[in-house]
Formats: sequence, C-alpha cells, structure tokens
Amino acid sequence: MKLKVENGDLSTEVDLYSKEGLKLVAKLWTKTSCQHRLMYEPTWLGVPIIQYPNDMVMMQELIWKVRPDVIIETGVAHGGSAILHASILELLGKGKVIGIDIEIRKYNEVAIKSHPLSKRIHLIEGSSIDKSTLRKVKSIIGDQDKVLVVLDSNHSYEHVLSEMELYSGLVSVNSYMVVMDGIQEKLWDAPCGKEEWQHDNPLRAIREFQEKHAEWVSDAQYNRLLITCCPSGFLRRIR
Repeated sequence: MKLKVENGDLSTEVDLYSKEGLKLVAKLWTKTSCQHRLMYEPTWLGVPIIQYPNDMVMMQELIWKVRPDVIIETGVAHGGSAILHASILELLGKGKVIGIDIEIRKYNEVAIKSHPLSKRIHLIEGSSIDKSTLRKVKSIIGDQDKVLVVLDSNHSYEHVLSEMELYSGLVSVNSYMVVMDGIQEKLWDAPCGKEEWQHDNPLRAIREFQEKHAEWVSDAQYNRLLITCCPSGFLRRIR
C-alpha cells in the first residue's frame, strides 16, 4: 500500500508499511491531532493533563528510571502533569513535585490541593524566570536530593532558553531536563499554527543551549514512539 501526500507543488509517496511510511503517518497525525486539540482530551487520575498519551507514558518511564527526590515543573495549568509525576513518586515511596506557574487559578489550585496526591505537590505562583521564584525553589531542595526538571510553561524561544539556563544547574548528573512542546516548530504551517513558530519555539532554544553546554545530550529513547510534543526534548546531564 502506498501513501501519497501532496502539498502545493511538492509530492511525497512512500510505502505505508515502511519506516518512512511510519514516520510520515506520525508526522501527519501530529499535525491533524494538534489541529483538533486532541492533547486536551486526556486526564490523569481525574485531572486534565494537556499532553499526548505517548508523552505521558515516556514521563512514567523516565521517573521510574531516575527515581528523583524532586521534580521541578514549570507550567501547572490544570495540574494533571503534577498529579502524574506525583503518582509515580507515590509508588516509589518518596519525593515531591514543585509546580511553578505565573498564575495558578483558584479552581485549579482547589482541585490540586484536594487531590489524594496533594501531599507530594508544592505550588509556587510566580514567573519561572524571576530570581525570587528560583530562590523559593532552591529553598525546598535538599543538598543530597536527586532533581529532575520539566519545562512546560511559556513556549517562546527566549523564555525557554532563559528557563534552561536557570534550572539546568539544579539537575543532578544522570538525571534529565525535559523541554516540552518543541513540536511547535513543526506545526507553524498547520491551520492552528503561527508563522513565527518557525523561529520562535523551544527546539531552537534546545539547539542553542546544547551548543553551549556539552554536558547535555538528547536521549532519543524517549522519542521512540514518534508521536510526541517534545522531539529532542529529553535532555540528560552526563556530567
């Protein structure tokens, strides 16, 4: 079976069951699923999470592997990701999530604090790139804590790069900094996209950060399911 895609004057045809066909289907599904906002459909333990199921599974694998004492997450939204991370920590029998957002709306705060896993979640309201916010985060982390960071707030190039510079120093060796929504670069030409996403996106920030910091490498293991919002976004600190 052949799969043929036409886009203006460009035409691509591949065997549907080849590796190229799989990659093309994943690319097309990502575009159309974003257009139909399917990432807004899942919940985790009753709380909206705004993530693709594949990324939720990969985060579960990562947390179980690293077994962090602290997960720092910028961008709280409804709180589903914080609940996901806290649920894995609960199974590990240790750890806490520090959730940071410039605005934590009251109904989201109530939902998070009334959740059975709230004991593992500490919320901080404020800009993730303010020094005062960073000081609050550091005050919660112990000297021997193993730290994992997830960046999922403002997805502009400048903001993400600032977050990476600020929070990378908190990540333990052989732990990870996960940068979400690099897929924005690849969705600019979708109906829901924006032309400025071609250059104003997290992937650009990741590339620039890695050029300056050789101690960080992208771990393709966590992109193996192909459909993801964070291509190249699972960064491991190797030293």
